[in-house]
Amino acid sequence: MGIKNAMTVDVEDYFQVSAFEPYIARDQWDNLPHRVDRNTHIILDLFTGHGIKATFFTLGWVAERYPELVKRIVADGHELACHGYGHIRVTEQTPGQFRADVAKTKSLLEDIGGVRVKGYRAASYSINASNLWALDILQDEGFLYSSSIYPVKHDLYGMPDAPRFMYSPLAGHPDFKEIPITTLRFGQKNLPCGGGGFFRFYPYAVSKWAFQRVNSDEQQAGIFYFHPWEIDPGQPRQHGLAAKTRFRHYLNLQRMESRIKQLLTDFDWDTTAKVFL
Repeated sequence: MGIKNAMTVDVEDYFQVSAFEPYIARDQWDNLPHRVDRNTHIILDLFTGHGIKATFFTLGWVAERYPELVKRIVADGHELACHGYGHIRVTEQTPGQFRADVAKTKSLLEDIGGVRVKGYRAASYSINASNLWALDILQDEGFLYSSSIYPVKHDLYGMPDAPRFMYSPLAGHPDFKEIPITTLRFGQKNLPCGGGGFFRFYPYAVSKWAFQRVNSDEQQAGIFYFHPWEIDPGQPRQHGLAAKTRFRHYLNLQRMESRIKQLLTDFDWDTTAKVFL
């Protein structure tokens, strides 16, 4: 195997995705069937079977309800990281609200997991040119890195002019890193190839080719992400969704687990901290 890449999982349930915010009220979350515990255990079993370690960016909301899941993540040798408490996008928070959210969640995860939490990922990659103050707060709260900026143009997120590979975004704090989701430069645009809906949309061969280009041609480590709900085609279907939202969420869920298995075989993986720090 050649360059190691970072495998990451955003631990959230199907009803917590940002695209469902107009359809599912937060105060209804506890009344809905929960699938995140079951699905994340399936992923942990999958990783164990392939002998790889990964980073689990975990919601505080999930950790409170499923502390044994958090303990297994740590016991299995994976990296426990922060995804905020309740999947509120940074673009919807004031600096004070953001600081309170990340501090609360970091402390909660560390208390349950018994390990230091070094990394943070914003809900829906919602750190961009308009709120880079969030990175200063993360550094101040004791995080060593963020993986919250996606250097693509997208209708819901993205900062297309951001660096494509790990960099130090804070003057005076060179040890704090931003680790952007992997893209491939294609013409004048960055082609997203780091997971999520794009991974389900493209044929697997396209994603494999793009990651190989990043590793072999650019000699850079990549970072890949997916969600537990993406391997769960049996999740409760939501009704009344906009056509674009429905397409993005449910596309190729039945193929996702087999594609992940292939990805684990085709590339070399480790935690974000071990690959990049």
